[in-house]
Amino acid sequence: MKEIILVKIGEIVLKGLNRRQFEGKLMKNIKKTLKPLGSFSIKNVQSTISIVPEDDSIDLDEACERVSRVFGIVTYSRAAQCPEKTLESIIETATEYLSDQLKEAKTFKVESRRSDKRFPYKSPEISRETGAAILRKYNHLKVDVHNPDLVVTVEVRDYNAYVRGKALKGAGGIPVGTGGKAVILISGGIDSPVAAYMMAKRGVRLVAVHFASPPYTSERAEQKVVKLLKKVSLYSGDMEMYTVPFTEIQETIRKKCPEDYFTLIMRRLMMKIAERIARKEDCKALITGESLGQVASQTISALGCTDEAANLPVFRPLIGMDKQEIVDISYKIDTYETSIEPYEDCCTVFTPKHPRTNPILERVIEAEELGGFEPMIEKALNNLKVTYINTKED
Repeated sequence: MKEIILVKIGEIVLKGLNRRQFEGKLMKNIKKTLKPLGSFSIKNVQSTISIVPEDDSIDLDEACERVSRVFGIVTYSRAAQCPEKTLESIIETATEYLSDQLKEAKTFKVESRRSDKRFPYKSPEISRETGAAILRKYNHLKVDVHNPDLVVTVEVRDYNAYVRGKALKGAGGIPVGTGGKAVILISGGIDSPVAAYMMAKRGVRLVAVHFASPPYTSERAEQKVVKLLKKVSLYSGDMEMYTVPFTEIQETIRKKCPEDYFTLIMRRLMMKIAERIARKEDCKALITGESLGQVASQTISALGCTDEAANLPVFRPLIGMDKQEIVDISYKIDTYETSIEPYEDCCTVFTPKHPRTNPILERVIEAEELGGFEPMIEKALNNLKVTYINTKED
């Protein structure tokens, strides 16, 4: 019995004339994520993608795990391809393939979809005959059409018939690579990896920019960020991480600028540097993990002062979330435990005791000009470190 994976696409079906572009990108992303496991035949017919392993030794559990992280997929399920496209073959496949699930269930129903209108039985007939056969073999079961323990799904398509059980929730969103390209300002905290994940879910390809301030920040802090991005890359795909030397700039902020403006000026200079890297990488936006009101530098006034430093759109996908909502997502994508490792990033260096919460832009710019930062920005940009982030083991 040939076992395959059936994938259902979500909002892609609403894309009108651009739908083929989105579907094509999704197919490429699925092929790329499955390539390390072996060869697959992947076809897209009538809003359903069939993923058929071409080698019986392929680990289908691992394949499902990888498929579950591909943005653009709303549900996926393991399914059996019927040996023949006949009602008898469908019934035999359903009773045998789903044996374990049927034994555990108390109630069930059969749903059938007949996209091949040449098939001699209509959907209600397929459901009725398949359900009757299941009841004869598993006499502990009862039919419940409203809230069954198990839904047995039969799909009769142009070339094959398939039987599947429970459909599992996919990653949702739209395929990475269909939403443009943007820079994510990444720290070692909880928020920015979640922001990266959220924007990848909207189809954005990511370039990461991290700011390091040795000796105030350690090599372990940078490796922590690499570890976080590896986890994000399971969803977003491979990316480059630019590490920016930030020590001289931060020390100059401390020496020459008013203390209550430290954080604001630091964030503005980060934006300026990130924008230059973004333009080099042909990115069209910047992304941060800021949430309104979470800390003193994330008030409306402070965010406005930060945005003024950049000439690209700034996306903040977490802006309306509270901390628990962000933490919940970090657990989901397995970044939380890494984020709370005790290695400080440069955002916590030289934190002012009383930061300005309602700054006036003109005063911030005047304070920033005291540092004469442009030569330091150029120096930092000339000494970038680039790390290629992928999902392979070190």
